[in-house]
Order: sequence, then structure tokens, then C-alpha cells
Amino acid sequence: MTDKRNDLKKIIMDTKTLPTLPSVINKLNSLSDNDKSSVQEMAKIVSSDQVLSARILRLANSPSYGFYRVSTISNAMILLGVNVVKSLALSSSIFAIMEKDSVGLWEHSLGTGVAANLIARKLGLPECEEIATAGLLHDIGKVIISLKCRDAEKEIHDLSRERKLYTTEAEQEIIGTDHAEIGGWLSKSWFLPDKLSEPIAYHHDVSLSTTHRIKTSAVHIADVLVKASGFGNSGDPFVPPIQTCAWEALNLTERIMTELVDEVEDKLVEVKNFSLEMMSD
Repeated sequence: MTDKRNDLKKIIMDTKTLPTLPSVINKLNSLSDNDKSSVQEMAKIVSSDQVLSARILRLANSPSYGFYRVSTISNAMILLGVNVVKSLALSSSIFAIMEKDSVGLWEHSLGTGVAANLIARKLGLPECEEIATAGLLHDIGKVIISLKCRDAEKEIHDLSRERKLYTTEAEQEIIGTDHAEIGGWLSKSWFLPDKLSEPIAYHHDVSLSTTHRIKTSAVHIADVLVKASGFGNSGDPFVPPIQTCAWEALNLTERIMTELVDEVEDKLVEVKNFSLEMMSD
């Protein structure tokens, strides 16, 4: 089992084996590491890829962020931040590959991004856009399992269904790791900051999150709420309990949670409409 896990990690960390990402990502990485680079310079690089730019703007104007006025890439970078735009460029490229084949996972991911944003805003957390993006990307490891381990993916789904296991439990049995850990590896290979990679890697076990536990907690709870709503398809129908450490990290109360459930349900109607628009592109 350890061999399977290590082999898979090598595949993930070797970016040449991953789906081809737009060349602008490498250029954007270089510029974002340079303190002297301006937002306009970075926006010019992203804007050079018209298809990618269009997808980023669609996501930036999605219910996950709620601006509805992001009309240019430079505008998106100012409102959302460079890390978020870079992550949207990456996620839009990956999701473009799997949308048609996995509408349920795409909708679950969108829904979790929306719910994470709602939680962050309701609780007055900083960097709501980063939290929404982590929510959008939280299950990106499942996309990689689908792309790189097609046979194992079927075994995982069969085992989950037959033994009524969470997807993560079935993944551990079949491939020796799970989509959350794979998502963490992937985010490292993409040079995403820890405040995005940590919620991705630990959204199923918040206790492992140390530096960014509040962000991880928001994504964890968003994931649970969206699963409980029955929106989209995350791979199994089982709703996990909210972890105590996440509840405590966010100082939640029963009243706040009841309000969040109602607000998330209302917002998911909007997400469904947005998802259908994206599918028709």
C-alpha cells in the first residue's frame, strides 16, 4: 500500500504527468514571486490567453465571490488578490477537463466555495476570497484520481457503495492515500500558498491543520453543509459530523449554524443556475 501511495505522490509532484496547464501559469508564478511586479503586468500575462481569461472572469463573477462586477483581469486581481486569480486559473484549467464527465463533483465544488464564502462573511473572517477559493479547490484531488487512476477510481466507488464507507476511507484502502492528501501534494506542486493548500489537505481532519485552522475549519464545515443539502455529488451520500475542533475554532453556536444552513440552501439555487450556464458554454 505504501508503494502505491509513493508512486502516486511521484506522479502528482511531477508536473509533467499532470494535465497540461496554460503556459501563462508559469509566467504568473514568476511574476508573483517578484515584489517589483505590478498587478497590471500580471493581468497582461493572464489576458494573453483569451479562453483562460474568460473562464477566470466567469468564476470571479460566480456566486462563490458575489462581486458581479469583475469585468477585467486586473479588476479581478485587485478585488480577489493575485493568489486567488492564480488559483482560479489553475482550477478553471483542471475543471475544464472534468466538467462534462463529472458535473456532480463540479457542482459540489462550486457549492462548497459558495458556502465557505458565506461562513467567512457571516463570521467576519479575514480573506474571505481565499477561503472561498480553498472551498472551490478542496476536492481537486478527486479530479487527479479520476485522471490518473481510472481503474482505482471505480474500485473506490464500488467499495464505498458496498461497505457504506466515506470516499476517503475507500481511497485509503485502495490507493493508500486520499483525495485530500493528493490535493495537498498538488497544491504544493502548483506553488499555492499554505493558506490555500492547508484547507485543501486537511478539510477532512481539521486537527492536522496548525497554521490556518480557521480557514480549514470554514472549508470543512462548508463541505459538510453542502453534502447535507444533497447538492452536487462528492462521491458518496454519507454526511460526516462537524468536527469539534472546527466548531470551536470558529466559535460557532447552534443559532449561527441554523442561520448558515438556511442561507446556504438559498444560495445553492443560484449556484445551480450558474453551473448550468457554465455547462452550456
